Formats: sequence, C-alpha cells, structure tokens
Amino acid sequence: MTETYDHIVVGAGSAGCVLANRLSADPGRRVLVLEAGGKDDWIWFHIPVGYLFSIGNPRADWMFETDASPGLNGRTLKYPRGKVIGGSSAINAMIYMRGQAADYDGWRRRGLTGWGWDDVLPLFLAQEDHVNPPGEHHRSGGEWRVEYPRMRWRVLDAFAEAAALEGIPTVPDFNGGDNHGAGYFQVNQRGGLRWSAARGFLKPVLKRRNLRLETGVQVTRVLVQEDRAVGVEWTKGGQIFSARAAGEVVLAAGAVGTPQLLELSGIGDGARLRALGIDTVRHSPGVGENLQDHLQIRPIYRVSGVPTMNALYASLWRRPLMALEYAALQRGPMSMAPSQMGAFARSSPDQATANLQFHVQPLSLDRFGEPLHPFPAITISVCNLRPASRGSIHAISADPFAAPRIAPNYLSTPEDEQVAVDSLRLVRRIIGRPPLARYRPEEINPGRAVDDDEGLLAAARDLGTTIFHPVGTARMGLASDPMAVVDDRLRVLGVEGLRVADASVMPTITSGNTNSPTMMIAEKAARMILEDGR
Repeated sequence: MTETYDHIVVGAGSAGCVLANRLSADPGRRVLVLEAGGKDDWIWFHIPVGYLFSIGNPRADWMFETDASPGLNGRTLKYPRGKVIGGSSAINAMIYMRGQAADYDGWRRRGLTGWGWDDVLPLFLAQEDHVNPPGEHHRSGGEWRVEYPRMRWRVLDAFAEAAALEGIPTVPDFNGGDNHGAGYFQVNQRGGLRWSAARGFLKPVLKRRNLRLETGVQVTRVLVQEDRAVGVEWTKGGQIFSARAAGEVVLAAGAVGTPQLLELSGIGDGARLRALGIDTVRHSPGVGENLQDHLQIRPIYRVSGVPTMNALYASLWRRPLMALEYAALQRGPMSMAPSQMGAFARSSPDQATANLQFHVQPLSLDRFGEPLHPFPAITISVCNLRPASRGSIHAISADPFAAPRIAPNYLSTPEDEQVAVDSLRLVRRIIGRPPLARYRPEEINPGRAVDDDEGLLAAARDLGTTIFHPVGTARMGLASDPMAVVDDRLRVLGVEGLRVADASVMPTITSGNTNSPTMMIAEKAARMILEDGR
C-alpha cells in the first residue's frame, strides 16, 4: 500500500461527486476518489439534447444489458449507466425530482432513524440552487442548479389541459412532498447547459490539494482485514495499485457497480461467492437482491396540425436554424431534456398517493440511441412508481472486468400487471379529451385494436423498457433483518470502516426520478461519516 487517505470513495458518479466535495472540505482530511469512467470532455455531455447521442454510445455508456425477462416476453433490455465523472447525471433526463414525503416516511417506519421526509428535506435544500427566490420548498446558493425548461410545446400544454379533465390538476412544482398533478419538469441545467454532478460538486473543488481524483481505473476489491475495510485495490494501464484508508472506504459505484464490488470483495451470499471462487469475508445474502426499477410503457401517437421534434429534426433546413438558436440564445430544441412535461396520478382510487408517473415527449423513437420516427408524433410514457416486482444484480465471475448479471424481473407480480393495464387505459382517456383530440392522435403503439386486459398486458410486456432508475441492491435495514446490507448510518453490517452511499441503499424506490434522491443520500452519508469520525 503506497499511500494512506482518510477517505477512499469508489465512484465519481452522482453520489461520489457529492462525497468528494463534502469530505474534502476539511483541508486536514485526505480524500481519494476512484472512477472507472473518463473525463466529461465531450460536447454532448453538456448540450442537453446530447442524451440522444450519449445513451447507447460506449464513450458515454457502460452498455450493460439485462437478462431475458419473462415478464417482457423474453426480451433483453439495454441498461444505460454513465461512463464518466458525474455518472448517469451526465447522460440522464436532467429532471429534478425528490419523490414523495410518504416515500421517506415509509423508510422511517421501517425503523431507519433519520430518514423521514422532515429529516431529508433539509438535505435537499442544502444542495439546491433554484432559479426561483427561496421559499418553503426551495433554496438558492447550493451546488445543484435547478431551472425550468427553456422552451414550450403546444402539444405538451394540450396534454396538461387534457389531464386536468381527467382529475390530474396542473401544478407548478412537483417537489413539495406530494407530486400529484401535471406540469413542466424542473431540470438540472444552467443557462441552457446540462448541470451534472461533476459540474456542480466535483470540478469546482479539484483544485483542493487534499483531494485526488483518478479516472479510468477499475477497482478490483475492497481490502478487508479482521472484519475491517483497510483499503482498496485497483488496476490502471495493466498495473495493480492499492491505497490504505485510515478512516473509511465509501462505495458510491451505483446500484449496478456496488453489489458487484461487494461480492468481488467477499461480501455477499456465501454459497454464491464459493461458486465464483471468491473467499467469503462476510456472509450477507442481501447483496445484489431487492433490485427495483421503474418500467416505462411508451405509447406513441401520430399527431397532425402541431409541431413536434420529429418533424423539426427531419427538416434539413431547420437543423442549422436550431443550432443557431442554441448558439445565440441557449434555447430551442437543443436545450431540451428528453421529457419536458410530466404528470403524477393514481392508477386506481385504491392508491393512497400517486403511483404513476408520465414522461410526455414531443417526439417518438423506438428506443433511445435510435433515430426519431419520420412522422410527427408524441410519446406518453407511463411508469409504475412503486413496483412490487424485485430483481437482482450479481457478479458472474471473479473477473472485475466482466459485466454483472442484471435480472430486473419486471411485471412478475399480479399487482404490477394490473397497474400496467390501468395505466394504459388512463393514457387513452387523456388522449381522448378535447385538448389533445383536436390534433387527431392516432395510436401507433400499442394500437387501438388492442383493447381487452389480456391484450393490454401483452402490449405492456412488448413495449415496456427501463427508465434508468435501478435502486435497492445493498439496501438499508435493521441488524435483525437478514437481507439488510447496511444499517441506517449506511455502514456495511459486519464490516467496520466500510459504507455504501448511493442508490443501492434505498429499501424501496422513491416515487419519481432517482438522481437527486441519490445525491441527497450522499449528502447525508458525508455528514454521518464526519460525525462518526470525530
């Protein structure tokens, strides 16, 4: 071991950037951050519409794939994860979303002290730099910039009007604890540029002499001696390196990377580890289990008499005009997040809070990374916010360069099947309302010929795809819970000096986009690390 640091952070994604910023604020603490991806030195990491070019591109995306899923009629899915500092915040939809107060209060009811809505709201606020004046639900002056979209679409305004007629009121803000309603999303942008976690938290502090960032490194294992994490080992350029942690090792490799690294380090289900030829350091059967993700079903409607991105992009003479508008004003289609209009609703009156989220897009394509359709269309993506289905992510060998096995197990419960059918029927009711009906919507997917419950469920299995929100694979829980991986202070159970601080610790998924909740978790983790290290 050549060097010693107070804190070693594995991963410079959304959570790792926050940890690097907060832990290195004290010049007396030495912090090492290890990132497998590269620098964000590509233009499409910063221009918002770049998600069209970065998702599915090996320069920006780890290019994971899932196992064939029985609940999706045997289909495999691409599983995008950001391959760059800032992690998936460099390629995601840029939507600023906290979730619902009930999500966090539910964590607290599990016995997880300090994780209720009243506990976590101050952490969100501490990070926030909102374009609006400070108020009850927003603050300014933090590192995480939040603004409003820089263009509107008539067809999206019509969706909000139609949704209101279905009992989904138009609301100005989804982040007050109850996100029921429809409106434009708030986005992590500054002046028309993507604002990733790297831009907000990491790059401004890289000048600190006590902070070292290494990119393009593959962490191979956490080094554990006598039930204590004492350092990490990694490879770069064919060489093996290691460093000692005088304080703690913090895993922030995400819901895909963290369980794999735990298993490579001998922390996981003992039988599984033996089958891989890995010595068991700590039998922890919950590692890699409890995977939850938001499955989006993407009905597509051809429309007439209203602009959409499909038509604008298909016009060769309009493309340079879009580029000029963006260059001069940082506005227009190139400033767009993939989804501008959102809505939250109940799939049935039995739901206590909104359990559906809509991402409404003035465009259509078969999947991200593929071309837009050659006809004017909109996509009304809808996802089940609180799926009952559970999957897993596990290492497939002792080789750290081998991609893990991802088995999301979508639509594997009767509850999720019913919500899928109900959500498609709600989309049709909204589309049939006069504000949207005036644009003569024609259902392309799944098609109006599909109308009974059995057919709609089959369509959901054919159309469903990830909306990129994997969580839960190293979940928080009480020490008495055999499937818990970390406690409520994010300490790995049974291994001292090791914490997890990313989306993998969520016991249940939040009701909305998961990027900002992940960064809140990292904020809380940093505070707990500093408190416990006094």
